[in-house]
Amino acid sequence: MTRGAAVMASDPAGDWHDLLRPLLAKSPDFPAKFLDRLRTAKLTFGDRVHCPFLRPFFLSPEDEQRVRVVAETIADLGERVVNAALEDASLLAQLHLRPAEERLVRMPAGPGRASTASRLDAFLLPDSLKFAEYNGESPAGAGYSESLADIFRDLSIYREFSKTWDIHTYPLSAKLLDALITAYVDWGGGSKRPQMAIVDWREVPTWSEFEILKKRFEKMRVPVVLADPRDLIFDGKKLTAHGKKIDFVYRRVLINDIVARPNECEALIKAYEARAVCVANDFRCKIPHVKAFFAVLTDERNAKLFSAKEKEVIRGHVPWTRVVEDVRTVHEDKPIDLLAFIRKHRENLVLKPSDEYGGTGVTLGWEATEKDWDATIEKAAAAAKAGGESGCWITQERIPIRREVFPYITNASGKDGNVEFKDMLVDFAPYLFQGKLCGSLTRLSATGLANVTSGGGQVPAFRVRPRK
Repeated sequence: MTRGAAVMASDPAGDWHDLLRPLLAKSPDFPAKFLDRLRTAKLTFGDRVHCPFLRPFFLSPEDEQRVRVVAETIADLGERVVNAALEDASLLAQLHLRPAEERLVRMPAGPGRASTASRLDAFLLPDSLKFAEYNGESPAGAGYSESLADIFRDLSIYREFSKTWDIHTYPLSAKLLDALITAYVDWGGGSKRPQMAIVDWREVPTWSEFEILKKRFEKMRVPVVLADPRDLIFDGKKLTAHGKKIDFVYRRVLINDIVARPNECEALIKAYEARAVCVANDFRCKIPHVKAFFAVLTDERNAKLFSAKEKEVIRGHVPWTRVVEDVRTVHEDKPIDLLAFIRKHRENLVLKPSDEYGGTGVTLGWEATEKDWDATIEKAAAAAKAGGESGCWITQERIPIRREVFPYITNASGKDGNVEFKDMLVDFAPYLFQGKLCGSLTRLSATGLANVTSGGGQVPAFRVRPRK
């Protein structure tokens, strides 16, 4: 990928590093104390801390506005594709949903957005803003991001830094709760403080985030229970968990798991189908969530769905994407045989399953051998031919990435660690709550994949500008 980093008129990262180096020399136990604070705050993914880095990510107000305009447009297009696909079977077929998933997305959901909370993966550079994919299904991380910001704000280095920089942080949990309550009211709920259940498998590594959100939501006077789908009981009229009637389900259990484990999710499915409980994100969110959504956006067959201005946004910020199958299609206004094109242009393409997460199955052409690349193409083409439960794969153009130097705590899994300044890939992933930009998940990685699931790390993002 093309290397680059956004540049401000001043250098907030350099200023932060200039404050950090003498602090580390004076207080060698600072990294260990920082890691202890993360663990105390439940900022862990399984047994790993989320943030082995000693600086936030900084963006300018101008960069934030660039991201806002494009991200909110793409989120709105996701809602439009949902509505259009449920009316047009040929469009829905382009998303390659499994039969059980299609049954779920066709269940009546009522008014309101399919994706109450969503997240885009972006690479933000001075002359480029590209989005790699759209997580339209209850994305994780907002509680972690806000808690990380709280910890950084409490550091002495932050207070010193704020003397020369005006800093804005993001109240993610309040914005998320407001979006969830809006979804409940739109659905027909009559209370601004419904009994909420955050629902996912109790063994997921992100359970600690649910504990963070429960605490924050209850401070805002909304009662919350944490529940595994197996804890839910539906008697035909009401859904309960741990003896409490549930008005609203903040669904974090993925539709993939609901389909794979229908008996364990039966109460949730039946309550949803009976409209006995409001669920967000609702099942329709699966339509824009699959990675084939970007193929729908960039395929000329669907141009009639979008205005001229929206098509300009797509051309400028969504990489050319296609479902991998043996077809003729178009690339840069030229007809191509897709499979032959993918084989020929390995250095400029990515292959990945349309419906996986955490980097599973992602093959970067420029890092793969020709033999491995061809084998992945064959696997992807075979999945398309099989159809049904096999799902599909997509190919996507290589996009410019951002890299920056961050202070990294070595041996972060132990009680102490040294600090090295390391060149890291920066994946800036804005959150959209009710379609509006409200903050971000910012992930760092030394490899070509940036996600916490596959071993990356996370830092808070702060909007900064020099104080006058």
